[in-house]
Amino acid sequence: MATTVTAPERKVSAAEAREVAEAAREQEWAAPSFVRDLFLGKLRMELIHPYPESAPDDAERARPFLEQLERFLRDKVDSDRIDREGEIPDEVIEGLRELGAFGIKIPREYGGLGLSQLSYMKAIELVSSVDGSLTALLSAHQSIGVPQPLKMFGTEQQKQRYLPRLAKGAISAFALTEPGVGSDPAALETMAVPSEDGAAWILNGEKLWCTNGTRAEIIVVLARTPSKFVNGRERRQITAFIVETDWPGVKVEHRCHFMGLKAMYNGVMRFTNVRVPQENVLWEVGKGLKLGLTTLNTGRLTLPISSVAAGKRCLEIAREWASTRVQWGQPIGKHDAIAQKIGTMTANTFAMEAVAELCGAMADRGGYDIRLEAAIAKLYNSEAGWRIIDDTVQIRGGRGYETADSLRARGEKPVPVERIMRDFRINLIFEGSSEIMHLFIAREAVDRHLQVAGDVVLPGKTFGQRLRGLVRAGLFYAWWYPSRWLGWSYWPRYAGFGPLARHIRYVERGSRRLARSLFHAMLRFGPKLEYRQAVLFRLVDAGAELFAMAASCARAQWLLHKDPATGRRAVQVADLFCRQARARVRAKFQGLWRNDDVPTYRVAQEVLAGEHRWLERGMVELE
Repeated sequence: MATTVTAPERKVSAAEAREVAEAAREQEWAAPSFVRDLFLGKLRMELIHPYPESAPDDAERARPFLEQLERFLRDKVDSDRIDREGEIPDEVIEGLRELGAFGIKIPREYGGLGLSQLSYMKAIELVSSVDGSLTALLSAHQSIGVPQPLKMFGTEQQKQRYLPRLAKGAISAFALTEPGVGSDPAALETMAVPSEDGAAWILNGEKLWCTNGTRAEIIVVLARTPSKFVNGRERRQITAFIVETDWPGVKVEHRCHFMGLKAMYNGVMRFTNVRVPQENVLWEVGKGLKLGLTTLNTGRLTLPISSVAAGKRCLEIAREWASTRVQWGQPIGKHDAIAQKIGTMTANTFAMEAVAELCGAMADRGGYDIRLEAAIAKLYNSEAGWRIIDDTVQIRGGRGYETADSLRARGEKPVPVERIMRDFRINLIFEGSSEIMHLFIAREAVDRHLQVAGDVVLPGKTFGQRLRGLVRAGLFYAWWYPSRWLGWSYWPRYAGFGPLARHIRYVERGSRRLARSLFHAMLRFGPKLEYRQAVLFRLVDAGAELFAMAASCARAQWLLHKDPATGRRAVQVADLFCRQARARVRAKFQGLWRNDDVPTYRVAQEVLAGEHRWLERGMVELE
């Protein structure tokens, strides 16, 4: 018999939210992380140089699929029609099924193509260069949808039951967000309780913005399960369930529509007394949030590579237009204002590709902890990609703002810059907004410091804990801090990088400065550092730039070895990128202690309190 459960009240304290998030974190760093060491003031180029690449056998197996996919996208997909009608034609979805595009990473023994993460990313790059809605369909299915967590955490019985269906094209989705819950999973209201016979769970709740939800056959649903009590304290439990959408009680309440990605199948899902068999618990009870976070370590890599595709497409558009559009007697690309934009677009596109493919290759090779690398790739590439698109609209002028259909109707080439901009904007929000990515990276970056000095700086500690922590921290920092000042980062170190060596040396010096600055921020702000998010964001941005510099130099050296003609041009572009990145890093460091954060925050709070409503006068008042 089904048991109806009243959803818990959405009242979660900051401490409870922090506790849930901390419980879901990977507590240990069992494998090396290039970015973690970068934030600790240690440059480990041996982790990324020589630049990793696809295994030859995987590249050979992927080639036929990628060639077929490219032909299919060129010949069968009309992206303007998809955008106009808000639907992906059934024949396109069926064609993708026939190609095996829904099972790219699913092992061959379960009916998938069994390709690597990097080959999957190359496929997504092709798709993203043509249509964002198709990217959303495929990536929501196999980056964060059922196949990835099932492959990582499912039982053999679960894999045998679902992976063949998924490989054949049964569309899947991942349901986490709720109307009142975005990036704070501690406040989840969707609830699952054991059935009276103990053979199932009874699921009730509502999920918002479930991508693929309106067409999915199988969904991973994260829900609260009954709390545990440890030493008299409640420990909230979040569990992942495999749910089939044709089960009684599963309903699509609404299909959502957005600024871009007009054919994205995203909706509101309601679960009313849904009976989920016990064997459909994914991994273990209480490990749902950790499952989601772990899945995202590789799942987030779709967005960085789709940003690369957008950058390349925009670079092509800008190159063609700036070479042929003549104003004041010469092509606009000859004018310095436009040339500066194109040069910067080129440098950033190269860096984005270096970052994205490095992370994909690290995931394939194994032996790395890429939680920070993947988060930075998502943050850095989505923001850099947005700047490139914005510059492309500006370069195209009115034609950048005009729709492709309108351009076509009046006889001009239907260049879809306006659609690219609309479709791309969500990438700064999808799978962790830029703000949440900054906070996630900052938390992981200070992890070593919290291990050493957490008892000193964290709230809620006893006097004895603080005293012991002070002794422990003093012993550690007596060695660590001076070592962040010492080190040879000048010629002839890294001479093997040729003209890029000076940039690698800068990254090493910048890494030590980053580590010192993070330590200084902890001393200055103590437990309040988590609330000084503008300071943390500058530190994260500096670290992201240093990572992108190192990745770009490593990729340029790899290309130089692989194809000297291309490699020489890659070195030139990497040098430009690093020159520009160094200026951004210096600005971030300078802004740490000399900024307008406090008065800006004060005015914002006054606005929220209604003290500046005088500035809103002069508008038509709307209800």
